[in-house]
Amino acid sequence: MNMAELNKQVLQITTEDRALIKAVQRGLPICSRPYAEIAKQLDTTEQDVISRLQLLMDKGAIKRYGVVVRHKELGYTANGMVVWDIPDDKVDEIGICIGKYSSVTLSYRRPRRLPEWSYNLFTMIHGSSREEVKQKVEEIVASCGLQDVKHTILFSTRRFKQRGASYSAEQAPAKKAAKLHLIKNTGKQKTPAN
Repeated sequence: MNMAELNKQVLQITTEDRALIKAVQRGLPICSRPYAEIAKQLDTTEQDVISRLQLLMDKGAIKRYGVVVRHKELGYTANGMVVWDIPDDKVDEIGICIGKYSSVTLSYRRPRRLPEWSYNLFTMIHGSSREEVKQKVEEIVASCGLQDVKHTILFSTRRFKQRGASYSAEQAPAKKAAKLHLIKNTGKQKTPAN
């Protein structure tokens, strides 16, 4: 493909597009006509906002447009990241099966980190209790034929700020990153006497 053909496929992002992306990445206004409100802020029309967002999605500049749900406020207080050790040639098939469940809010493949971490498929399941999440996992195991697949549920114990991606240059000043340490569970408990 020559440069002229490549340039035809590349979407030219204008200053107006950047302003629109910046306006929607903060979330839509809570009102009966959010796109009209954004249009007012950007000195354009509601139809222009809707059309331009659709074009940005059609061209792939915006891959996903959705809601960030605050699960706890909706009564989903148990959040379990289920990690699965799926045979590599079966990940797509099993991921599709697991993804059919409405309780699964995300599902993605990640590389294994052997020898410590053999899991390669991660799925988030929300429920009103840990028992409910465990029951949903059992249903998925039975339905998708995962009885012999190693998996574990990692329940969240703390919630951090939830929001979508931000691409604006106007971001809060960077904070010093906290040091994180991986603690390997060897199964041996240390006691004060050790």
